[in-house]
Amino acid sequence: MTAVERHPVYGASAPAAGWVPAPRYALRRARILDLLSCLPRGRALRALEIGCGAGALLSDLARLGFSCTAVETAPEAFELARELNRGNPDVEIFPAPQPGWDEAFDLVLAFEVLEHLEDDAGALREWRSRLRPGGRLLISVPAREARWTATDDWAGHLRRYERKDLLALLDRCGFEVERHECYGFPLSNVTETIRGWVHARVLKRSAPKDATASTERSGTDRGFESRLYPLQASWPGVKFFQACCWLQERVLDREWGTGYLVLARRR
Repeated sequence: MTAVERHPVYGASAPAAGWVPAPRYALRRARILDLLSCLPRGRALRALEIGCGAGALLSDLARLGFSCTAVETAPEAFELARELNRGNPDVEIFPAPQPGWDEAFDLVLAFEVLEHLEDDAGALREWRSRLRPGGRLLISVPAREARWTATDDWAGHLRRYERKDLLALLDRCGFEVERHECYGFPLSNVTETIRGWVHARVLKRSAPKDATASTERSGTDRGFESRLYPLQASWPGVKFFQACCWLQERVLDREWGTGYLVLARRR
């Protein structure tokens, strides 16, 4: 059984299994929790996370009062997600979509998923079909083609997005955008540059053989981040991270960050 730790700032992790909250994930998590805390709660809401990866965010959603369902098709990530959420009665994780999900959820979430899919418009329409009328979609994608690095190749990304193109795509697929922001500045800009350099060296030694394998690996492989996590979780590391969150919140409308986060309502 995988030992799960819960940090007061970064949330769930499983260092013994090689998964820790990387800085970019932690910055995105902070924004996600802030956006979700503003949603009205007249009753218990059902949430579906598409491609939950290691499943660390599911425990946060359950703490916010959501009844959580998730799907993760990568076998290694699926097993890790189940371990991280073992014993949580408010979380169910499946290896594939299940019957009866049409118009069943108040909230659909998909973080760092859309850029892996050939037919991103088709995926958005499918996710829309999972929402009840008026339900909300919350997604994140990597921002700006100009920021492409070897990490995108390593992770199996097919594209990065421009903000106006992403918003237009959501509109065409039946969503009304409520909030959109560019997150990550300045910390993620630095860590993405470093990861790009590391992954460029990795790809020189062993080029990816299969896009699906690259996609599956990207959700759970935290070898580089695991070495830095003790510093990140230390008192000085936490204070530095909190300062970066403070700065991130003040430039969300700029194009300075590394990822887009969009909240939209089903029309």
